[in-house]
Parts: sequence; C-alpha cells; structure tokens
Amino acid sequence: MTREGRLGRIERTTKETSVLVEIDLDGTGRTDIATGVGFYDHMLDQLGRHGLFDLTVKTDGDLHIDSHHTIEDTALALGAAFKQALGDKVGIYRFGNCTVPLDESLAQVTVDLSGRPYLVHTEPEKMAPMIGEYDTTMTRHILESFVAQAQIALHVHVPYGRNAHHIVECQFKALARALRYASERDPRAAGILPSTKGAL
Repeated sequence: MTREGRLGRIERTTKETSVLVEIDLDGTGRTDIATGVGFYDHMLDQLGRHGLFDLTVKTDGDLHIDSHHTIEDTALALGAAFKQALGDKVGIYRFGNCTVPLDESLAQVTVDLSGRPYLVHTEPEKMAPMIGEYDTTMTRHILESFVAQAQIALHVHVPYGRNAHHIVECQFKALARALRYASERDPRAAGILPSTKGAL
C-alpha cells in the first residue's frame, strides 16, 4: 500500500469462506492475489494492474464444493473495500468509461460512482461454460456482487467475441480502466463533490 493513498480494507468471514481484501486507489498496480481459482486470480490481477490499484486479495473458500462461494464472497469484499477507499468522493471525476479489445473480443464499460447500485451486463451467448476451474456464468455474478457493495452504476457490454478467455478478460481490463478514470481526482474540482444533489 502507498503512504497517503485512499485505502480500503475488508475482512469477511462466513462458514463458507474467509476473505481479506486491501486496496489503495492511488497505487501503482501492485497485486498479491490468491483465491484458489487460477483464472479468477488472473482477472483480479488485471483489475489491479490496469486500474493502477495496489490490490491484495486472500481468500480461503470451500473449493471442495465448487468455486461459487469463493468467487462471490471475494467480489462482495472487493466492492466493500472499493467503497471504503473512495471515502467522501470529493474531488473525483465520478464518471469513467473505457473500451478494450482483446483479439476478436471487445468490451465497453461505463461507470458512475453514484452511490446507487445498478448493473447492466451483456456478453455473447453460448460461451464455453468453463475456463479452467472458472464458471463463465460467474462473470455477471461477480459484477452484481461488486456493484451491490461498491454502490455504483455499471454498464458492461461485450458486443462480440468468440474465445471465452478473451471475452471475460477484456471485461476486467475495461472495468479496471473505467474505475481508475472515475475514481481519480480532478485537479479542477478540488474540494467539490461531483453531484448537484450534494450527496453521492
């Protein structure tokens, strides 16, 4: 973690999982990820590196059942840590968007750090069901869980793609960049909350 960054730290323990997430929004993209689900680790690494967030994720879950609880609870903790790190949101850009290609796949992500959770998510149908131990139907659920805890509006659209790995990875890369742009401090808006309501 960096010295004067906006930090979030969440520990979440249930009968199914034990999760620790630490995030620094003003980091350099350093990551330390271990969930026990290899492809998910890869995606969270993309989130940290492309968002320039210093990100630590340690999850011990009931993988002897399947990866669902591990993936879900990690996403919930990540969303809560992100919200905590945002703090009062004074001086941030608030909105961010990014379009990322990955070979034949394309992801378009737009985010509003609005304080109101809402997800719109589309991706190609008939994707391969698994990437290693990662169930590809979990991508939407990851985003749902993250949005619910981070309290943001998130639109993710993958208009085309063939390879499941590429389809999922370009979503995480675009999400990382959109979150980075939205959460960065606007030098022209120091001390200003980006809302006409006076609250986010």
